[in-house]
Amino acid sequence: QVQLVESGGGSVQSGGSLRLSCAVSGYTFNRHCMAWFRQAPGKEREGVADIDRDAMPSYADSVKGRFTISRDNGRNTLYLQMNSLAPEDTAMYYCAADDRWCALLHGASEYTVWGQGTQVTVSS
Repeated sequence: QVQLVESGGGSVQSGGSLRLSCAVSGYTFNRHCMAWFRQAPGKEREGVADIDRDAMPSYADSVKGRFTISRDNGRNTLYLQMNSLAPEDTAMYYCAADDRWCALLHGASEYTVWGQGTQVTVSS
């Protein structure tokens, strides 16, 4: 059974940092696109960053220069280092996976495997 389990969320003040982790089990981790999404109350789920099996990342404009996505294929774990956090980063953060290359995926609806989410709250 495929499982994605996020951790590392919490409450921080503006300017702070958090590191999210997504532990993957029951899945051939290093063959797939992995991504982070987030969803704030009343808003659609939006892509934050994604990374292919060959570790080529891409980022949403809103997080470029502040967030870093990485993957440890040996540990079957995806990470999201978030620096210079701002109140607008407050959301539930989800990791997601799919068999295809990241560039072929257009939006949350195309990812086939999801974690349960971890809450990030940034106060001003």
